[in-house]
Amino acid sequence: MITRITGKLAALSHDAATIAAGPFEYEVFIPEFVRRQLQGKLGDDVSLRTIEYLEGTPGRGNLTPRMIGFMSDAEREFFDAICSVDGVGVKKALRSMVRPVREVAVAIEEQDVKQLSALPGIGAGLAERIIAKLRRKMAKFALLVQKDLPADQDAGRGVINDAYEALISLGHSATDARQKIETVLESGKKFKSIEEILEEIYRSQSR
Repeated sequence: MITRITGKLAALSHDAATIAAGPFEYEVFIPEFVRRQLQGKLGDDVSLRTIEYLEGTPGRGNLTPRMIGFMSDAEREFFDAICSVDGVGVKKALRSMVRPVREVAVAIEEQDVKQLSALPGIGAGLAERIIAKLRRKMAKFALLVQKDLPADQDAGRGVINDAYEALISLGHSATDARQKIETVLESGKKFKSIEEILEEIYRSQSR
């Protein structure tokens, strides 16, 4: 299975990127929020995290392998989570993901049926199913912050997620916990532990 593809962005359409890697060009389907991130990068080297699926009807023997690309592992994981909800599937998820992962995750976490229903192909009933299945799994996606992380981004994001869970356990609401963490991250400081984040949150509140 191909999990990453790196090469020159040779072409970009509304639903796919063409990546030139060595002697080959690969068509990689992309959701709208990824397409926007790739705008302006034509001719540049890019690296996409990918998932593969088979398109077609198994009984008719006309299955075609496809790839879907994302800018980060977190985006790919979020897409997998959305696809796991009954009634979504790969094609509907591709069509519906027009907003950044963080925005959609916040809407799920805050049980915002109206905002989720506004996504293409996601009606009120499906929005409610998405919320019911994924609401408690959205913290790390709602806290997707590309800046202000240590060099090891996965480790940095893990510390942020753990601090979020710690605030929840202390009685803060999901929205309040997220806002407190985002506020201290805006300072530009680098945090290596949960304790450092919590200390900065309570220090800033006491000023």
